[in-house]
Amino acid sequence: MGKKKIITTSPEQLIKEKEKIDKAIVAEAAAPVKSQAAREGKICIFSTYNNTIIVLTDSSGNAMAQKSAGGIGFKGSKKSTPFAASKVAETLGQVALKAGIKRVFIDVKGIGSGRESALRSIANQGFDIIGIKDKTPVPHNGCRPKKPRRL
Repeated sequence: MGKKKIITTSPEQLIKEKEKIDKAIVAEAAAPVKSQAAREGKICIFSTYNNTIIVLTDSSGNAMAQKSAGGIGFKGSKKSTPFAASKVAETLGQVALKAGIKRVFIDVKGIGSGRESALRSIANQGFDIIGIKDKTPVPHNGCRPKKPRRL
């Protein structure tokens, strides 16, 4: 078969990677926002097994800013972690505060591991949360499943 190569990372490499992600977060939070007039907004969290995407919209549904774990600087399987989702929520919260948004309504969609951590980090930033709605699609016995495998 051959030997398997085990990749080990040193503490110095981990520190450099963390600094790189922190720099990207600061740069993402400094990005300009399209509209400065809104006081109320909506935050849509879309969490999958591979990534977490959070969108900030105004009260009528027009997108103002969008952040994802991959866009911040997480790569590979680290994008799907709750830590990455909380960092995404922190950067989007900073953008929302710069836009003057104080009250938010939160829509959550998907079944990824970043749902709860993103919600908690948004709540910890001092927003007035109007409501939380779960929009995860649930099939009502829709498509027929695949036939079982025969071995």
